Amino acid sequence: MALEFKVNEQLLPEQMAEVFRLSGLKRPHNDLDRMEKMVDQADIIISCWDGERVVGLARAITDYCYCCYLSDLAVIKEYQKQNIGKDLVQLLQETLGDQVSIVLLSSEEALSFYPQIGFEAATNAFRIARKH
Repeated sequence: MALEFKVNEQLLPEQMAEVFRLSGLKRPHNDLDRMEKMVDQADIIISCWDGERVVGLARAITDYCYCCYLSDLAVIKEYQKQNIGKDLVQLLQETLGDQVSIVLLSSEEALSFYPQIGFEAATNAFRIARKH
């Protein structure tokens, strides 16, 4: 069965939690109430499906006209190395249009991945880390 990409398809918190857990991405996947808020409060969720199973997702917050924060890009480990992450980002770019820049914070493990799919490293970023 071919993989299918969907824009803003309804996701259950359990589906998103499974992608995070099986991708190795550090997210609060055991806290389904928080997962539900993360789904509900996102502006865009691009998802990749293998039949009825969500195997990858890009979750973003945006104003749709200037900037977009890509808060999550996750692909289940057994589906990695198939360009799913690249395709999720490309579909996000197409959905947002050319006037919107995309920014993100990378995990240490993914630092070499993002330049391969068109991101430029920034030296002028700052953050206040979450406490939980």
